[in-house]
Amino acid sequence: MSDTISPDKIVSLPQPAVGPKYKRVADTIQSAIKAGDLRAGDKLPPVRELAWSLGITPGTVARAYTLLTNAGHAVAEVGRGTFVAERTTRTAQVPREYVSVPIQDGKLSLFSPQLPDLGQVALIQDAFARIGTSAPDRLLHYPTRDAYRPLREAAVHWLRSAPLGRIDETDVVLVHGAQNGLSVILQAILHGPRPTVLVEDMAYPGFRRTADLLRADVAGLPSDEKGLLPDALAKIARATNAQVLCTSPDVHNPTLNCTPSDRRREIAEVCRAQDIQIIEDNCYRRTDITAPSYRILAPERTWHLSSISKVLTPALRIGFAIAPRGRGPDLRQIAEHGFFGIAQPLAEATERILTLPETDDIVAAIRERMAEYVRVAVNALGTYKLTWHEDVPFLWLPLPQGWRAAAFCRAAEARGIQIRSADEFALRDGRAPHAVRIAVNAQVPLQDFENAMLELRELLGHPPEQISV
Repeated sequence: MSDTISPDKIVSLPQPAVGPKYKRVADTIQSAIKAGDLRAGDKLPPVRELAWSLGITPGTVARAYTLLTNAGHAVAEVGRGTFVAERTTRTAQVPREYVSVPIQDGKLSLFSPQLPDLGQVALIQDAFARIGTSAPDRLLHYPTRDAYRPLREAAVHWLRSAPLGRIDETDVVLVHGAQNGLSVILQAILHGPRPTVLVEDMAYPGFRRTADLLRADVAGLPSDEKGLLPDALAKIARATNAQVLCTSPDVHNPTLNCTPSDRRREIAEVCRAQDIQIIEDNCYRRTDITAPSYRILAPERTWHLSSISKVLTPALRIGFAIAPRGRGPDLRQIAEHGFFGIAQPLAEATERILTLPETDDIVAAIRERMAEYVRVAVNALGTYKLTWHEDVPFLWLPLPQGWRAAAFCRAAEARGIQIRSADEFALRDGRAPHAVRIAVNAQVPLQDFENAMLELRELLGHPPEQISV
């Protein structure tokens, strides 16, 4: 074996200018290995020494080394250190840029957004590894409310850029994703034998599915390009004696409409006059929103939902339900009665991930990568009436004359592409436009995604001679 490589040698190597710090370190070392500057058997500098020389944390270097060993470029030996791997080892373990390629039976799924791995997987692996070796007594007991406080505080930090007004950790209840949070909030709000929940005529289907589970009626509301119509909201609320409005004002799913400030104020006043509670779903977090949230406009009646699923990972199933001021205990009681709270190891891992400085860089990198895919879709389909935003990992496509949504989805699937019809977002007795939602799948190479968009463009230009009914 060779002597230990000096940290100064690593520092002197050319480093990438962008990307999370730990990945830049790993890429630097990997490039040096490929160039022959580092040879098989060379011992990499100790984690702390290299961290000090680079001016970064030891944890960042440790993640870089983990990335190298997972890819087969390095070998970690307990008690001895980390060494450059033999070439046979490196070629046997081909590094993967994508966590998975969600293509089943030859079909590319564009049903739901798929995030790329730009470092969050290593953060998750490291977080759970640390939990497994520290404080084992916490793995034997029911967690207490105080045990969840660090994650609640991390959630407040995570939401710091959203225009939500003042949030205290006591307002936050930890849930298993936003869908679970929606159920918990509705249980805290709804009363009476047959309550009514209001949603837009075209809306995220999870709203009505949760209402169905709780035996609530669902009433649809008409909308325009600015969002739901205040006059119609007032009229339908009076007619149904509705108790709650479910809405997504920043990114309407599926149309991507954003409700402007003046319309939000009108809606908030109607809800206040009719004594309607508001559930504000903000899981698709746009970075350019300046309009006040309903939590600011009507803080006494707004319940806010957010999660890490759409911007970091959906695998952990972590969401944040934020109650109106003073209603946190009510919401927490519902959660505790329903599932006793999320698992303590999961809470600790998530708290660590959300408070690491690298996480913000990774989220920014994920957003940029997803935006690349959105731009590719726009370049391919932009001659049609397409609604899109670089911050949002799906697109809304009203179909040209000659196409029905169901027929277009069948034709796309016949070409190996799965997309969602507008019918999936309509109420059971409602009417859906002839449109489709196309989600970004960044777990496949960009060229494959572009090829799929070109296939859809070719389909759009050749509607069937006979329209299916």
